Amino acid sequence: MNQLQELIQQLKSYIPFHEQANADVSKSPVGWHLQHTLLTINQIIGNLKKSDPSTYRWKFSFVKLIVFTTNKIPRGKAKSPNVVVPKNAITEASITEELIKAIASIKELDTLQANHYFPHPIFGNLKLKPTIKFLAIHTNHHTAIIKDILKNGQSA
Repeated sequence: MNQLQELIQQLKSYIPFHEQANADVSKSPVGWHLQHTLLTINQIIGNLKKSDPSTYRWKFSFVKLIVFTTNKIPRGKAKSPNVVVPKNAITEASITEELIKAIASIKELDTLQANHYFPHPIFGNLKLKPTIKFLAIHTNHHTAIIKDILKNGQSA
């Protein structure tokens, strides 16, 4: 969980660059990646909290095996679910608001049981620990994209 808290601080450091874009790297600017990543954290932790640990069921997923083994999500291969696609204007204030929610959500992970789970659309049900690992992989994925945008980014 410390890793997630460190990743959140890293995301926070990119907020001033939210308008930076580089179409060669991503069709979305830095702010979109920040907002999407924070929405994902908040949405997933919300689902974890609402889950009933007694209804958890495991299902094999080859894609999950690859992603969790390599700790990488291939770029451009998956489409974000609508619930975690930013819909409103992305501003420093809106990103900061999601960031504050994410910090609070991450702290709540300590209160959950090991069998609380998140129903991932591709990986199937992920228990608490694998969900935390997925959140770190997902956040690292978008952080790498942000770094690449900023390497040669131009103003949006």
